Amino acid sequence: MFMGQVGCSLIRCNRTVAQLRSIGVSDFVKLNRGDSEMMIAWSWRSAEVDYCSHVSSQFEIAAIGTVRSSRIEPDDDSWDEETSHIEMISPFDARSLMGLDSFSHCIVVYVFDRAGWDDSRMSRHPRGNKEWPEVGIFSQRAKDRPNRLGVTVCRILEVKDSVVLVAGLDAIDGTPVVDIKPWMVEFGPRGDVTQPSWSTELMKDYW
Repeated sequence: MFMGQVGCSLIRCNRTVAQLRSIGVSDFVKLNRGDSEMMIAWSWRSAEVDYCSHVSSQFEIAAIGTVRSSRIEPDDDSWDEETSHIEMISPFDARSLMGLDSFSHCIVVYVFDRAGWDDSRMSRHPRGNKEWPEVGIFSQRAKDRPNRLGVTVCRILEVKDSVVLVAGLDAIDGTPVVDIKPWMVEFGPRGDVTQPSWSTELMKDYW
């Protein structure tokens, strides 16, 4: 059955490709998680309504690893108290991680696979705090996002075989990882960095 809202978003389901197409889902993402396969609908289309007509491409994303973390609930703060590692999924073995340990940090791209999305989340007060301004979804880092992708820069503690031990990964246990990239100074911000005061307040206890 589908989990989440129908619309221009990722929707968890357990149907096969043929089943998805037979009920009107024309675009979807397939996430392979170990021996199991999770189908995620990218765009829902029906004879009555085209909910996402501007999405015309089909994407297939294979999870390259899985987060193993001491945190199982998506609480907002104190992420530095957790220990995390990424277990790579076949065929991504030790060869895929060769040289990563020569970098101090890496970028981890993952899927908020237990989050939700609908148009009511297009803008909001961050964390529901009315003392902070209402801002659009693309002006905040809430997990309930249209494509449910998370991106975090983590410190690399150790790379051993097909496992990457990291610090500062704000993803809960079982989260699918779709990419890992080395952090290079040259990809960091150029020039002065500014942000509103509410975001500094929000992040005060995050790590």
